[in-house]
Amino acid sequence: MKYARIIGTGSALPERVVTNADLEKIVDTTDEWIRSRTGIQERHIAADGETTGDLAFLAAQRALEAAGVKASEIDLIVLGTTTPDIIFPSTACLIQHRLGANGCAAFDVNAACSGFVYALGVANSFIRSGQSKKVLVVGAETLTRMVDWTERETCVLFGDGAGAVVLEASDEPGILATRMHANGGFKDLLFNPVGVSKGFTDAPNHGVRIHMSGREVFKVAVKTLDSLVDETLQAAGMKESEIDWLIPHQANLRIIEATAKRLKLSMDRVIVTVDKHANTSAGSVPLALDYAVRSGKVQRGHNLLLEAFGGGFTWASALLRY
Repeated sequence: MKYARIIGTGSALPERVVTNADLEKIVDTTDEWIRSRTGIQERHIAADGETTGDLAFLAAQRALEAAGVKASEIDLIVLGTTTPDIIFPSTACLIQHRLGANGCAAFDVNAACSGFVYALGVANSFIRSGQSKKVLVVGAETLTRMVDWTERETCVLFGDGAGAVVLEASDEPGILATRMHANGGFKDLLFNPVGVSKGFTDAPNHGVRIHMSGREVFKVAVKTLDSLVDETLQAAGMKESEIDWLIPHQANLRIIEATAKRLKLSMDRVIVTVDKHANTSAGSVPLALDYAVRSGKVQRGHNLLLEAFGGGFTWASALLRY
């Protein structure tokens, strides 16, 4: 049996940092209000002209370098994003060319904040089926481009960034189970009303902005992730006690803490980076994973549970041995 095994990770964040104190100057909020409700202290904001593809390219380069793999060896690129550079070609195609991996399959996956974990599940299936041997999986966003900086409930939550992994077909255990779900019935709780065939206006930014019912999203997210944990463990034939690290979507510290409590994991076994880069949507899980690997916390042989929840609603998980 072939497994999809992570052999390299990488990440990228814009240089510009906006702290909670900076936001106090432009919107009716305080550092204490933001920290107590979200755990966020600062976020990175893409510079003018800096795109999702730019961040994805840097993260991908670093993951390839860590893996010791040439771009020409990659036979599939899957990019999770809701903020592509352009409508088409896909941003995966754009970074493919920049990397020098022309010729392999390349496509984007839009599953909001679950995008990277969805992409990881797709890549896992390609490797397990024998269609691919080396796959680049990226999660990248420039979500602040659709933030209304006058709306304090949402503008404090988001940042820009990217993370990437290189997967390789291996006889050694790697990804043990993935699960992906969605329920479009919750669309009105978290959405952006503007698309190609609907919603464009003459307003600045064409009316693009994030609409979110925070309390309702929180309630559904906690409940949904709780059941997702059980489902994923059962699929892998594992127990809660066998998980070494929880690497969750970095959206809200309270949701992270609730999931850790459900797993009976102390917070020192949970990777938390939301304080440093806020919610980077599809970028958040791979950013946290790269931090965990490069900091030395995650070691070979550790069992990792990755999980995410996002607009759609979508939710997804991956249980893997690093």
